Parts: sequence; structure tokens; C-alpha cells
Amino acid sequence: MLGRLMLAVERILALAFIFAVCLNFANVVGRYGFGYSISGADEIQIYIMVWMAFLGAAVVAWRREHLRMDVLVKMLPSKGQRILEMAERLLLLVLAGFTLVQSWRYTAQMAALGRTSDVGDIPMWIPHGGVALGFALIALIALFQLFRPR
Repeated sequence: MLGRLMLAVERILALAFIFAVCLNFANVVGRYGFGYSISGADEIQIYIMVWMAFLGAAVVAWRREHLRMDVLVKMLPSKGQRILEMAERLLLLVLAGFTLVQSWRYTAQMAALGRTSDVGDIPMWIPHGGVALGFALIALIALFQLFRPR
């Protein structure tokens, strides 16, 4: 189930990236070709990148392809490697859970205040929600992988 969810996230992020590129292209053509730019286009592109970074981090966590310094780990016996992997998953769960709580609180605060972006008038809970959702997925993945190791 999580595998299908991560595949869906990956495809949605790919579509969001394509949209951001098209928006950028349209904005460049409008600005330099017609003297008109799309209001809020830069903000939208930045917010898409925020979502791509944090949801993309969840996809990377699911695939177990995050950056690691594992030269010494590979020298350990297999039991030591498993213990270290479980400790890594537990630490990831704790840190992602902590970050999730903090980012969720901030997202809720932005929503309660009705804060919007300066140019595009985009509700600020949307970009901040990407951080919270990304860490929620990372925590869920860490929990899943803690109880179902490779």
C-alpha cells in the first residue's frame, strides 16, 4: 500500500514539476515577448519546489536511497548492520515525528491567521503543509520499515 502511495506521490510531483516549468516558460514569454508577467508565478514555482523537496524526501526514504556514510557499517557483521539499521529507523521516526508536530503547529497557525503570500495571495498554510505532509510520510515510512525491515 505504501509502495503505491509513493508511486502516486512520485507521479504527482512529476506533474507538478512539468506545470512549474510550463508556468516559468509562459512567464518568460509573457515578460520578454509582451511586457506582461503572470502575477504570483514565482511564488507558485517556489511553493511547488517546497512540496517537491519534502514529498520527494518521503519517496527517497521509502526507497532507502538517502545519502549515507556507510563505509564502516558495511564492515560490521550482518547482525550489527541490522541493529544499526533498526536504530537508524527509530531515530528517523523520532526526528520526523518531532518535525511533523512542529511543522503542523506552524501550518495550523498560518491557517488560523489567514496569512497569504504577498504577491499571489496564496494561503501560506499550503506551502507549509507540504513540510508537514512530507514529514508525516517519512515518519509513517520509518514506522513501517522499523517493523518490516528489508
